[in-house]
Order: sequence, then structure tokens, then C-alpha cells
Amino acid sequence: MAMREDFRYHDECLACSGPRPTVSALIRAEPEDFQVEEILEITPSGEGEHYLMQVRKRNVDTQEVAARLARVAGVPQRDVSYCGLKDRRAVCWQWFSVRMPGRSEPAWQDYEDSEVAVLECHRHRRKLRRGAHGGNRFSITLRDVSGAPADLEARLGEITRHGIPNYFGPQRFGADGGNVLRALDALTAKTRPRDRYRYGLYVSAARSWLFNRVLSNRVAAGNWNQALEGDVFMLDGTRSIFTEDRLDDNLRRRIAAMDLHPAGPLWGRGAVRVRADAAAIQDSALQGMETLCGALESARCELQHRALRARVAGLSWRWDSSSVELDFCLARGVYATSVLRECVALRSPSNK
Repeated sequence: MAMREDFRYHDECLACSGPRPTVSALIRAEPEDFQVEEILEITPSGEGEHYLMQVRKRNVDTQEVAARLARVAGVPQRDVSYCGLKDRRAVCWQWFSVRMPGRSEPAWQDYEDSEVAVLECHRHRRKLRRGAHGGNRFSITLRDVSGAPADLEARLGEITRHGIPNYFGPQRFGADGGNVLRALDALTAKTRPRDRYRYGLYVSAARSWLFNRVLSNRVAAGNWNQALEGDVFMLDGTRSIFTEDRLDDNLRRRIAAMDLHPAGPLWGRGAVRVRADAAAIQDSALQGMETLCGALESARCELQHRALRARVAGLSWRWDSSSVELDFCLARGVYATSVLRECVALRSPSNK
């Protein structure tokens, strides 16, 4: 049976797809060193009860931006929607919608400051849903790079060709890595916490933690990007999954071309679809997690899947003395920190 501290997130416990990086660097020395642009694949309708707006935020989290927009618009915060959470210590171009039926547009520019600015605004028929964006474009500057540049560039080349293990990043698990412990407490308590937002974060962290365990076992075994007997497969760029009774050369070619990816569980109730070799490695990863798995099922979470591998598109880099700037695009739900952990050991400004 797992001990309580076994549920605390530690990034170094997750396997890397290759040897541990020999290059280290400083991340987020300034918010401008971590820039994210949300790619929205929606054309504003020009009419409707919602305002769809692009906001630039700096060094402030998404929830705080939503709260500020609600105050300016004079609406409850529940009427402000967004596609997903973005990093706080960063500069982000992010989309929000505000429900304001029959009301004129506020003078957003009168409320701009160094942290939040509304760049454009349009009427739209629907509110933004979670995951409605197509992906994110990143520009990340790593400073005080220590180690051989050729080693870093070799790892970046591998990532371009083969993708990355699709881990949930450390921000999913809270500043102290304790969100899974909080989930365990909340899920096994007789009463649900009143704060629905935090409860949702904790439940998501628990499912992410179990997924990461399965993926780490696959990475350690060297088959995270290969088809195993009994695997669930996901089509690249979609949530569509399927199983195959027999692994053939065509399926293996599609895996190699990153048209398909093996998939792992986002735990909940429902029939487990993995079998044979894939089931064996999943069962091993989840050994000792029975209480958490059962609690998620009792909370009526439905079993879903996530690709074990992610494609990194348009990856390029530029050196400037001891700094390097990385540019790349990721599908929604893929973490930039999961790209970085494969090629560089990161240092934060606090322990520079």
C-alpha cells in the first residue's frame, strides 16, 4: 500500500526518453522569457450575447484576469470563460469570452495596466469552452546555459524527429507538488469541498498523476512511442481512440510517422480497454494506487485517454552568447515544460 508522501509529485521521478540532460539553464528569469500565444481556430460571428476578446497578460494567472474582466464588465465571474489555464510567470496572449446579453461593450482600454491589456474584442454567439483552442505557440528564452551547446542541439533534433513523452507538467500538481494529496483527502472525505474550482483542480491532478505513472513506466521500458500488444491508440491531433486485435506493419508505420500514438488512461469508471502487454505495464504502474483509483470512480469520473506521445511542431532555436531562444508549437494540453525536461536541466531564479 502506498504511503501518503508517495502521492506527492516529484518531476525527477519521471523517466526521460534518453539519458538525463547534461545541459542546465535558467528559466523564467523574467516573465518575458516565457511567452505563450494561444492559437484560436474560431472566427468571431460578429453578433451574439458574448464578447470574444484577446488579452495580453504578464505575471498574472488566468483566474485573476477572469476576475478583473468580470469586475470591468459588471458580471459574475462565472460569465467569463477561457480555453485553458496559462502560466502566471509569463507573457501570454490568451482568449476570453464575457457574457453580456443586451449590453454595450465596456471601455476595456480604460482599465489596462502593465499586467493586463485587451488587444481586440468581437461580438460572438457562444462562450469559449475548455479546449476550444487549436494549440499554443511558445517562445522560451533559457539563460546562463551551462554545458555543451552541441549536446542541447542533439536533443532538440531528437525531439523534432520523435516527439516527447506527453507528461502533464509540474504546474498541474501545485507549487509544492501536493495537489494529489489534496485530491486524495477531498475524494475520500464525506463532504465535497465548497470551492468547486479547487476541487476540480485536485481531481484533475489525481488523474494526471496516474497517467504520468503509466507513461513513466513505458518510457523506462523504451516502448512509450511503440505499439504494444493490447494497446489503445489515438489519432494524432484528435481524441479519437481505437484498439487493434493484431499489430501489423501498416500500424507500426503509422506509429513511426506519428500519425498514431499509444494512449494511456485518465482514470475513471468504465471498461478498461487495454489488454495483454499494455495492460501488464499499466497494472504495474498503478500498483498501490487502488484507493485513489477507486475514489475517482466513486466521484463519477469517466475513463478517458490521452496520447503517450506528443509532436513538437516548428521547433527552432537561436543562440545569443550564453542564452538560447526556443520557438515551437504544441497541441492543446501539451506542456512546454515536458519539452524542456527532455533536453535541459532547469534552474529557477530562486536557486540561480
